[in-house]
Amino acid sequence: MNSPDFSQVPAYWVIVPAAGVGSRMGANYPKQYLPLLGKTVLEHTLERLQSISIINNVHLVLAGDDELWPSLACASDKNIIRVDGGCERADSVLNGLNALPAQAKDTDWVLIHDAARPCVRAQEIIKLIEAVADHHVGGILGVPVSDTLKQVSNRVIDKTIDRSPLWQAQTPQLFRLGLLRNCLQQALLDGKAITDEASALEIYGHRPLMVQGRNDNIKITRQEDLAIAAMLMQQQNNID
Repeated sequence: MNSPDFSQVPAYWVIVPAAGVGSRMGANYPKQYLPLLGKTVLEHTLERLQSISIINNVHLVLAGDDELWPSLACASDKNIIRVDGGCERADSVLNGLNALPAQAKDTDWVLIHDAARPCVRAQEIIKLIEAVADHHVGGILGVPVSDTLKQVSNRVIDKTIDRSPLWQAQTPQLFRLGLLRNCLQQALLDGKAITDEASALEIYGHRPLMVQGRNDNIKITRQEDLAIAAMLMQQQNNID
C-alpha cells in the first residue's frame, strides 16, 4: 500500500451527525429542531460552520425518516448534502465519510461537529484548523475540567479524582479523512466502544492533539440548555 502523500494541499470537508432523537430532551422531536432565537438549533450550527471559507460543503447525516429537514429554508442549499444515518453515531459518521465525493483524498481533513453545538465560534474552528495543519492525525477542541470530580459507588463517594490531567472533549473534531475512516471501520468491526471520533483513533494507538477551546461551546442536551445557549449566543453577538 502506498503511503499517503502529505505534500498535496488538503481540502476540508464537514460532517454533521444529526440522526439521533435526543431522548434526554423530553421533546416530541429531535433536539436539533428545537427553536433557538428565531431559528432551529440546527440552522444556527450550520450557519456557524458555513462561515468558514475554506470548507467545501457540509454533509448532514440525518435519520432516513427525518421529515422536518425539508421544511427548513437551508434544506435547498446546494452546499449542504443530506446523507442517511446509521444505528449509532459512529455508523452515521462513517456513512458521511463514505458519501464524500470521489475527489476527496485520504490526506484531506474532515471536521466532525455536533448538530447540537450551535454556540461554537468561527474563531475556535479556525484555531483548531491552524493548530493541526501539519499533524498527521488531527485534533479536537476541549476545555480543562474545572469541577471537582468524585468516584461514586451506589451513590456513596469512594474518592475524589485528580482533575489536573482531565479535559472535557468538545467538537469540532478534525482528522485526516483516510485515518478516521479506517479507524471507525475497524472499531465497529471489533465491537469497540466509540464515544467520539477521537476515541476511535485512540483505540489503535493514534494520539490526536487537544486544542483548548471555550466553555461557551456547550452541547444542548437538556431543556435548560436552550436558555443557556440563547444567553451565550446573545453575549457572543454583542462582543463580535
